[in-house]
Amino acid sequence: MTRLTGRALRVTVFVGENDTVRHRPLYSEIVHRAHAAGLAGASVFRGIEGFGASSLIHTQRLLPLSEDLPVAIVIVDTEDRVRAFLPQLDELVGEGLVILDACEVVRYAGRTGTADETDTKGENPL
Repeated sequence: MTRLTGRALRVTVFVGENDTVRHRPLYSEIVHRAHAAGLAGASVFRGIEGFGASSLIHTQRLLPLSEDLPVAIVIVDTEDRVRAFLPQLDELVGEGLVILDACEVVRYAGRTGTADETDTKGENPL
């Protein structure tokens, strides 16, 4: 089990829900690569409205654009581990925004017992 307390780095990646890589949602590819890299955790959050470099506003209220809502992928781990993962993000994210924030982990605890590789209960791993 990964232990993480104290100073850490949070990387947040903002992309579109419809962005793909090799016919797979980009957000899913990022989460699976973060998991394979042994990072402490990653979560995907779906936005209800937003715009980016294209200046197009995507919102749930407009039916034609509702299929490409913004998503944010948040990953937290030590600075060294996050920075080592950045080249993979550079490879994957063609359009979007990647930001880094220093943060402090106060508590990082998983469930006891064996955990499934994929959480089917919809619980946030962070």
